[in-house]
Amino acid sequence: MMTNDSVPPKAESPTDPSAWREIVARYQKPSVGRGVWQIVNTLVPYAALWYLMYLSLAVSWWLTVPLAILAGAFLVRVFIISHDCGHGSYFKSPRANHILGAITGWLTFTPYLHWRWEHAIHHSSSGDLDRRGTGDVWTLTVQEYLESSRWRRFSYRLARNPMVLFVVAPLILFLGINRIPKPKAPTRERYSVHLTNLAIGMMAVGLIWVFGLKAYLIIQFTVLMVAGSAGVWLFYVQHQFEGVYWDRAEEWDYAKAALQGSSFYKLPKILQWFSGNIGFHHIHHLSPRIPNYHLEKCHNAEPLFQTVKPVTLIGSFKSFTFRLWDEQRRKLVGYGHLKLIRRQKKLAAQR
Repeated sequence: MMTNDSVPPKAESPTDPSAWREIVARYQKPSVGRGVWQIVNTLVPYAALWYLMYLSLAVSWWLTVPLAILAGAFLVRVFIISHDCGHGSYFKSPRANHILGAITGWLTFTPYLHWRWEHAIHHSSSGDLDRRGTGDVWTLTVQEYLESSRWRRFSYRLARNPMVLFVVAPLILFLGINRIPKPKAPTRERYSVHLTNLAIGMMAVGLIWVFGLKAYLIIQFTVLMVAGSAGVWLFYVQHQFEGVYWDRAEEWDYAKAALQGSSFYKLPKILQWFSGNIGFHHIHHLSPRIPNYHLEKCHNAEPLFQTVKPVTLIGSFKSFTFRLWDEQRRKLVGYGHLKLIRRQKKLAAQR
């Protein structure tokens, strides 16, 4: 009989690699028609919203701000298109993916080639405790936290604070961090940051000429804040949820990291549409070559993926309480768990 403090056994690999590779191969073929239609129903409304915001300025900010919030929701969808281009899954043509990825990258304030390089590292190391630190949310184990200095603990608590993580950090990421290339990035990827900065600057100058400086800054800030916060939340829930998989490098398994370490975030249809089906993240991590417009079809058609327990919108709010990874119990815990550990150590010392 298992108690609350019992250590759950490690799960076996979800399926034979040859089997899941055969399954995902059926859905990896890009569709020009689906891809073009998604561009139309995403970029055209996004551009139209900017035009409506321009017209609304003459009426009232009470019209402009809601339109900016809606534009932020569309910008999440724009980012998903760029994301798929980075995986080479959106179109069959690499050149078409690069061109579309760069353009959508400008709109989302994201250097396409640099982000693609960094995101590839995330996919190859997600769920690996020995390869944390690139393209992921800062996560310490309980033992690492207990052994950290007071300053590091403070920094960690600050970084994991919901207001910082989902409001401040997205703006810092898209307005600041994305403007500076990583020292370890390859040459072409570093140049992509500078070219993206130039393109964003030119775009900003044009919009300031149309809207005026004050109006542009307020609108652009609102759009980025909505899109950034939503995007970071989606990414967070995709890898910080109850039952998530983490393991050390020697035990790490690619299929487990995908199907157990990436969530199936079951969202209402309207939110699923705006988020470009990225809630089917378990499938995406198993095969990044599947375009976002095929993910739902893949999930519904294959019994393997339907065995993955979904994270609902309401259930996902529990992720707010997760702060540390407990290697002994193999689960995410909150800071309150530290009191239990200290109490146990105190009792053990008294004996």
